[in-house]
Amino acid sequence: MSKAGKTTLWVLVLLAICGGCTTVPQTYEARQVLNSQVEETIAVFKKRDPEIKEFFEGAYGYAVFPKVFKGAFWVGGAHGKGHVYEQGRMVGYSTLSQATIGFSFGGEYFREIIFFREKKHFDEFTSEEYAFSAQVTGVALTSGAAAKADYEDGKAVFIIAEKGLMVDASLGGQKFKYTDKMVVED
Repeated sequence: MSKAGKTTLWVLVLLAICGGCTTVPQTYEARQVLNSQVEETIAVFKKRDPEIKEFFEGAYGYAVFPKVFKGAFWVGGAHGKGHVYEQGRMVGYSTLSQATIGFSFGGEYFREIIFFREKKHFDEFTSEEYAFSAQVTGVALTSGAAAKADYEDGKAVFIIAEKGLMVDASLGGQKFKYTDKMVVED
């Protein structure tokens, strides 16, 4: 098997493993770590661009993914966990999985927030499994970017790249799983 074939196989195995990962952190301590990471992510987004405050105040709901890890060698994948908020109140957990194919090399991690304009868009996201098409793109959050951003199909996606180096000209979509926090026992 060629090196590219082995890499592709490795990425597919990683995606299969991550696809089976639980949505909710398994221990109280792990949930507290995720809580802290989500709060930090919201603070970072608001500091980078104070205009994003309008999305937090105006959206029916939103999902916050503090660390989404992404890696690729032609075929790529990404995975992260986060919190889901309805009208400003944390109501559940979500996982993000992404598969891509195309000209991609490297690895990085990024933070992502998805805002849902209305209840119907939020309900779509929280119903079992949800996926974005390849055409949905996130806005790289820099100062002033939120003021120019708008909802597309009821969603607004903001991303901050944190660490890593990635060359990426690929197509792919994001898939999400949601778990209501009421099913989690401490």
